[in-house]
Amino acid sequence: MPRAATVKQRNVDLKAVARSAQSLHRASMKTEKATFGAGCFWGVEETFRRLKGVVSTAVGYAGGTKDNPTYEDVCTDETGHAEVLEIEFDPAQLKYEELLDIFWSNHNPTTLNRQGPDVGTQYRSVIFYHSPEQKTAAEASKEKIDKSGRFRRPVVTQIEPAAKFWRAEEYHQRYLEKRGQSHCAI
Repeated sequence: MPRAATVKQRNVDLKAVARSAQSLHRASMKTEKATFGAGCFWGVEETFRRLKGVVSTAVGYAGGTKDNPTYEDVCTDETGHAEVLEIEFDPAQLKYEELLDIFWSNHNPTTLNRQGPDVGTQYRSVIFYHSPEQKTAAEASKEKIDKSGRFRRPVVTQIEPAAKFWRAEEYHQRYLEKRGQSHCAI
């Protein structure tokens, strides 16, 4: 019995060391934020959260006029908020341009205030940039995708300075993962 306790204690100690090392690594890592609106935030989060280089994700609301909006507020289509995903990423592992490529590949940027069956300004296609470099990259990326011929209609994605991010209610965070789903059924 004492040997089992020693092994168990060693496992606990190793886990504590691993957590401590991970915390130190995160503290020394220079991360950036990216914020995208591409329709319902559940599927958008699932698309980005498992990418190598993504440190964390959170779904929420940005670009509106009401402080601390709730999901119910945003669903009225009267607050001006978009459902968005805020991504914290390590640019040494994942470039912002790569995030933009994934953004364009996972929604229809030609439908104004709509993605699939979801209609309203909260479902608009929008990139909230966090630096002049992100703005330049987003604009170049939008121009490239618009001229590529991939879409028959013009790209209507808005590119705006990062607005105050309001984290959505906890039940929205990792919504699909909590339900064992990998995407929204449309």
